[in-house]
Amino acid sequence: MAADAARVLVVDDEEPLATLIAGYLERDGFAATVTVNGADALQLAQQATPDVVVLDLGLPGLDGLEVCRQLRTFTDCYVLMLTARADEVDKLIGLSVGADDYMTKPFSPRELVARVRVLLRRPRVEADVAPSLRFGPLELDVAGREIRLGGDAVELTRTEFDVLAALAARPKAVFTRRQLIEAVWGPTWVGDEHLVDVHVGHLRRKLGDDAESGRFIRTVRGVGYRMGAGS
Repeated sequence: MAADAARVLVVDDEEPLATLIAGYLERDGFAATVTVNGADALQLAQQATPDVVVLDLGLPGLDGLEVCRQLRTFTDCYVLMLTARADEVDKLIGLSVGADDYMTKPFSPRELVARVRVLLRRPRVEADVAPSLRFGPLELDVAGREIRLGGDAVELTRTEFDVLAALAARPKAVFTRRQLIEAVWGPTWVGDEHLVDVHVGHLRRKLGDDAESGRFIRTVRGVGYRMGAGS
């Protein structure tokens, strides 16, 4: 195992599945750690500082949603949520607490490994963006990856920042979901493109925005999203 191997924490109470996932990750060059409960996952995440957490939604006791909420208080690692529940509500709730992506069981371990690689290879959208952008009271420090609203810092996840930065980079352009997927997750990403809507909704909540006003993020019906002027 290379010393600089990306670290993945696998959290699933189905221990045989968690071990299987870890085995596939390790064969692909990752350093994988397994735990079967949420409390241990939080402790390991603080100690091992993983790059990605593969997190089962349906953990007993401290469930995946609460684990994800607590993770976001001390780490901006990527979170890939696993769920055995196919209804859309669980997926949306999972993403609303800061998950970057999700997969529904059953899935191929090879597909999961590929999805982890996509997260880690995500293009940095700030490469071609001005170092600082302003939209009314909203200021994006792209180089420093910081957001301020009326002078106050706003805490965003990596994915939320990247979605906002992608929109801000071309403020007059309307982005389809697929275009935002390619800008933030990369062109090889495969999954439900409606996860873009979830991240936009979470951004709006944090910025005190809403779909009707579109102060910072405007919905263009039938097409997608564009940056608002902030006024």
